[in-house]
Amino acid sequence: MGKTTLSALIIQMLAKSGSVLAIDADPSSNLHLSLGLPLENTVGDIREDMSKQVKKGKFAQGLSKQDYLELNIQEALVESEGLDLLAMGRPEGPGCYCAANNMLRVVIDRIASNYRFVVIDNEAGMEHVSRQTTRDIDFLLLVSDPSMKGVITAVRLKELIKELRTSVGKIGLVMNRLNGALSPELAEVVSMAGLEIIGNLPTEPELLLLDARGAPISQLAPDSPLRLEVKRIADKLGLLSGIERNIKM
Repeated sequence: MGKTTLSALIIQMLAKSGSVLAIDADPSSNLHLSLGLPLENTVGDIREDMSKQVKKGKFAQGLSKQDYLELNIQEALVESEGLDLLAMGRPEGPGCYCAANNMLRVVIDRIASNYRFVVIDNEAGMEHVSRQTTRDIDFLLLVSDPSMKGVITAVRLKELIKELRTSVGKIGLVMNRLNGALSPELAEVVSMAGLEIIGNLPTEPELLLLDARGAPISQLAPDSPLRLEVKRIADKLGLLSGIERNIKM
């Protein structure tokens, strides 16, 4: 439980008030399971297929790589009521994919413009931030367990974003399974970094049962402490006020 759970619950909340583009940027590609959606194709599959066609000289004549990506990514969208899902899939294989990644940014920006909200479930770590797959973010939510390693990683992410000059409206820290207060050592690191803790995701036994059955998070009880805490976080950030937002986890 963590960033994907937080992403899925926020996506479902936002889908009630406007169209949402949910982007699964984690190579494990399991956001669709939390949302109860099928998944057949990913952006990584499309990019890899295009690369193979180019290398073998079989790429369709008269079709630009940009158009190929855009057409196939549109077809890879998993559509549902109030939200569409796009999975990035596995990371790049051998060789340089800089040009392909640049094309992907253009395509994603184009697709995102058709939605009221965009929520990205990022992979753990700094890869997507350093590649700047998405550059303009209204809210960046860093999720960490109450460990020194996790909190320091969150601090480094905040510093990296500043170095890259990525446009971020607000950065908040969400603790996962924190029982009681932070230790004095962790509290000092968070304070020195200028991070604000905006929520704490509680342990939710019901979620474990849903995961064991492969059931979507939509089946979580309305009065679940986890669901109520995520709603509190969303309210605190103003995400339910009807304003268009780009949110990244």
